[in-house]
Amino acid sequence: MSQDTYTHGHHESVLRSHRWRTAENSAGYLLPALAPGQRLLDVGCGPGTVTIDLASRVGPGEVVGLDRSAVVVDMAREAADAAGSANVTFRTGDVYALPYEDSCFDVVHAHQVLQHLTDPVAALREMRRVARPGGLVAVRDADYSAMTWYPSSEGLDEWRALYREVTEANHAEADAGRMLLSWVQEAGFDPAGIAPSAGVWCYATPEDRAWWSGLWAERCTESNFAHQAVAHGLADDVGLEHLADGWRQWGLHPDGWFAVLHGEILARA
Repeated sequence: MSQDTYTHGHHESVLRSHRWRTAENSAGYLLPALAPGQRLLDVGCGPGTVTIDLASRVGPGEVVGLDRSAVVVDMAREAADAAGSANVTFRTGDVYALPYEDSCFDVVHAHQVLQHLTDPVAALREMRRVARPGGLVAVRDADYSAMTWYPSSEGLDEWRALYREVTEANHAEADAGRMLLSWVQEAGFDPAGIAPSAGVWCYATPEDRAWWSGLWAERCTESNFAHQAVAHGLADDVGLEHLADGWRQWGLHPDGWFAVLHGEILARA
């Protein structure tokens, strides 16, 4: 199992964010390429909401969700049982050593995974290995420097600066979204078979503002991000509470708007 550090961890405030994700809002760039009967691997599946949604698109094809955390794999299995998804299974595993033979999946998908890895190019090579010739590797990652919001907020500016410092200490890349095209080409994919794009999440309705600001305020003090910031000597509890308050204050603005830019890549194996 790899020794990479997952910056967010699996605190409930993080899982609330992950459970919100669907194939539509998090893998829309991939959906036109899906067809019934395809075999799909979802790497870094987390609690499984996107995986289960993808399974509904390729059924009766087999879908496997893989994550290195046994805790979230158990959550994903429970979610699949509740949804009645008969064509999806979940297991633990390592993106650097996928437990599958060469050329055995039509689609290999990873959402918000490469940004947390110390060697994303090696992970892409491994994803390519298990994709059949002509199959697809699909990756999507956020770009923290490209996140933008209104109104301006000193607290959110400081949050982003600290987040970048924590990921640098973890030898990860907070701005992975803009790096995906470079990484995929370095991993050996044929440039003629690479389709780059971008997508966005936007939080601007009163309900979305309250949800997004509330979960990030909690993440600033309770999640692995907070614990790592302290462990790396980059922040203390008082500073983290200041960041949380910045999120809460932003969430109260009736004209608050927040956008998350993502890089996206479809690459033929």
